[in-house]
Amino acid sequence: MDLSAAQAVYELRDVIRVYREADVETIALRGIELTVMPGEFVVVMGRSGSGKSTLLNLLSGTDRPTAGRVSYRGLDLGRAEDERRATIRGREIGIVFQSQNLFGMLSMLENVMLAARLAGRSVSSAEAQQRLEAIGLGNRSRHRPSALSGGEQQRAAVAGVRAAEPKVLLADEITGELDSTSSAEVLRLVDETHRRDGTTVVLVTHDSAIAAYADRVVKLRDGRVVGGMALPV
Repeated sequence: MDLSAAQAVYELRDVIRVYREADVETIALRGIELTVMPGEFVVVMGRSGSGKSTLLNLLSGTDRPTAGRVSYRGLDLGRAEDERRATIRGREIGIVFQSQNLFGMLSMLENVMLAARLAGRSVSSAEAQQRLEAIGLGNRSRHRPSALSGGEQQRAAVAGVRAAEPKVLLADEITGELDSTSSAEVLRLVDETHRRDGTTVVLVTHDSAIAAYADRVVKLRDGRVVGGMALPV
């Protein structure tokens, strides 16, 4: 793909996010400049408090910038109506959190089917079963999340998001509570989503080892972009 000719998925220009509570003001992001192109796998790295999760909230449209512009495929998310942002988030953007976004009262099979349905896509039980089998959880499809390990739950969460066929996958510290083996399995699934499905991925983490999966690394410190680099393919 000729990235120079493609429309950016995200363009952030001089983005500032300030939180105010009573007389206390916290500046979470300070003049962020960032462009994400179609099909990129971007890892955003930084310590706790660097602004990573705030950035992801802006990219997902669940939050608005205090100043500056956050554009998704040319649409200013900061000025878009709530309904428009919710539609984009539901239909085009898949989100995976550190705490697995699964419904505890549903089976794993039902969770995968529901994730697709919430995004406006119908997935049969047979297709949901196939997706679970593809990640080694076919024999756990009738189990509820509480019966699975943290790594299994996170893999199932990614599978559910993937069933919705999003254009963008946003991931927030998704390996933070996992051991090294489970982390590798989850990251392999995310990487496969990126490479096979062509999904644009933005993953935030404090773990430098995850950078190996990225096309590009962006480093945050105290709410500012302080560095970054493109990695060899």
